[in-house]
Amino acid sequence: MRKRSVTIGRHRTSISLEDAFWDELTSIAEARGLSLNALVGEIDQTKGGPGNLSSALRLYVLAELKKRTISRA
Repeated sequence: MRKRSVTIGRHRTSISLEDAFWDELTSIAEARGLSLNALVGEIDQTKGGPGNLSSALRLYVLAELKKRTISRA
């Protein structure tokens, strides 16, 4: 588990995630031409109101990996 600080808009927050999730989020951000902060901000905006951002990030990674798996089938 690794804790990182990110900036969402002008707000700084800390998020704890397993290294595998940080690695995948970084790869997704790079593939989309975004900074990690920008990707996390985008996910935060689409999670549908207040809630656990760490969980939203994990679910986003899972959804992205599922999309890749389905497109390869």
